[in-house]
Amino acid sequence: EFHLVESGGGSVQPGGSLRLSCLASGFTFSMYAMSWVRQLPGEGLKWVATITTAGEPTYHASAKGRFIISREDANDSVHLQMNGLLAEDTAVYYCAPAGMWSARGQGTQVTVSS
Repeated sequence: EFHLVESGGGSVQPGGSLRLSCLASGFTFSMYAMSWVRQLPGEGLKWVATITTAGEPTYHASAKGRFIISREDANDSVHLQMNGLLAEDTAVYYCAPAGMWSARGQGTQVTVSS
């Protein structure tokens, strides 16, 4: 059973940074590619980034150059370093095994506002 707990969200001004973390349990973390997805107010889930089991990242165009996804298999965790935050990054952020968004955790709120 997949159990994921996201943390690290908060309120920041435009241009600020946040580092999101996701702690996984209940499955063999190192065998899964992991994704971050987000849900903007009034919208569905949108993909942000994925990291393969080999540590290779891919990003949505809106995140490329600003966000960095990383993983620590020893700690069953995945992170999302977000720099240069924009108001349009305001969303609830979730981690999930790649392609298995229904297994996401409870999410962490990120609010970017001046």
